[in-house]
Amino acid sequence: MRRRQLVTAALAGAATLAAPQLARAASVLKFIPQSDLATLDPPFTTASVTREHGFLVFDTLYGMDNSFQPQPQMVTGHTVSNDGKLWELTLRDRLLFHDGTPVLARDAVASIQRWWHRDAFGGVLMARTDEISAPTDKLIRLRLNKPFALVPDALAVIISVPVIMPERLARTDPFKQVTEMVGSGPYRYIAAERVPGARAVYEKFNRYVPRPDGKPEYGSGPKIAHFDRVEWTVIPDPATAAAALASGEFDWWENPPLDLVPMLRRNKDIVVAVEDRTTQNAVLRFNELVPPFDNPAIRRIVVSAIDQQDFMQAVGGATPDLLVRQKVGLFVPGTPMASDVGVEAMQGAKDPDKLRRQLADAGYRGERVVALAATDLPSVNAISQVGADLLRRIGFNVDLQAVDWGTVQQRRASRQPIDKGGWSLFFSFQTSTQNITPAAAIALRADGKGWYGWPIDPAMERLREAWFDAPDLATQQRIARDMQVQFFRDPSYAPLGMLFQPTAYRTSLTGIREGLPQFYGVRRVGT
Repeated sequence: MRRRQLVTAALAGAATLAAPQLARAASVLKFIPQSDLATLDPPFTTASVTREHGFLVFDTLYGMDNSFQPQPQMVTGHTVSNDGKLWELTLRDRLLFHDGTPVLARDAVASIQRWWHRDAFGGVLMARTDEISAPTDKLIRLRLNKPFALVPDALAVIISVPVIMPERLARTDPFKQVTEMVGSGPYRYIAAERVPGARAVYEKFNRYVPRPDGKPEYGSGPKIAHFDRVEWTVIPDPATAAAALASGEFDWWENPPLDLVPMLRRNKDIVVAVEDRTTQNAVLRFNELVPPFDNPAIRRIVVSAIDQQDFMQAVGGATPDLLVRQKVGLFVPGTPMASDVGVEAMQGAKDPDKLRRQLADAGYRGERVVALAATDLPSVNAISQVGADLLRRIGFNVDLQAVDWGTVQQRRASRQPIDKGGWSLFFSFQTSTQNITPAAAIALRADGKGWYGWPIDPAMERLREAWFDAPDLATQQRIARDMQVQFFRDPSYAPLGMLFQPTAYRTSLTGIREGLPQFYGVRRVGT
């Protein structure tokens, strides 16, 4: 209640500041991101903030449209021959990197080769490719060992984004970060103005040539920069962020907490909308390299202890517009691959004493469980607190380490034991197309090379491979259902529910795309 009163006062006081702030130059877009930009290298992480940075600075060979179909972006198109096993992609003319050098096919080849070591979908493409080469400066050639119609889909993913960077940077070890940002997209990253923990700045690249055709949807179509600068400023305190948006000091707030949504909606100068209909699925992710979660029986007990209602109430309370959902499995309910198999087990009250006995029988011996919780992301912090409390009640020795999201990103990449800075589990939200199909579902990759936690489950891998080879939708749906059955036998994470995260921006902005925050196409009304 105290917080809500403070926010109300801040919003009221901000109204008197609105007029002078709105006089700010139309050429600067000021944005409040969900967290600091801890990692600059898009293929290196699945963090949403890095993905958004990546789409500003880099371009991709293909882009996803609003129907989640791939469209040519940096390429004019492709040809397929040799019974579907030879793909040739042709680059558009006049593509330049930010250092003024031309984008060549060999840059794209090196970028793809680095990316597919990091991404789940990319790994599938890599396994199906015998050779990738650049026979000319414009031509990218893939010789496949079997037909694979999803080549453009793979190159259009928006999780660990397959951005195109210069060959000299793309030859960097895929498990080491690229820190020099020489992009191929509509904005340049201004390293000199970076303030870690607080600020990132981008300037329009005037020599960028937008695609001349197609619809400006999601990550596809013309990417036209209307602003000379885009400035990101991290504001950890929601009351301060709300006041800054209300005053017009900032134009766009990526992820306002759900408890502030009703208040923001009452401001006639602010739009609050869910622009990303792929939603965010809350997860408790296990590290299967270290005890106790190297034991699948213990992971199953944790999943059986979950009541998704508890987690979603912590995130959104009794939101009247249903911004949260329960009874969620691997994929967004209502989408073609969604299934209700096993979901009911994560509903209703549980018996802590029974679960403690089950843990002991499964072999849990009181090992310290290091749980990483991001305090600067309200939704992540909420599910972390509920999760830690649940784990303690059923008998785990929980060490909840409350840090910022940037630190979580860095810590979760460690494969070290607990006593050497490792971790046992972390809380997060899976976002975007990874919630729609197995193709981009990074958390389901189970060959020990996937998302942090590194599960190994040969049965799940066989099902993933079968899904990619499925001849029709009905077969894909059957396999997706089988994947959910196998998931509950050997879970790599606990599904905690689903959030429709709204974004908030001034009514003076127009052209905001569906999906993740993207800054091309956005302009001020009347400019």
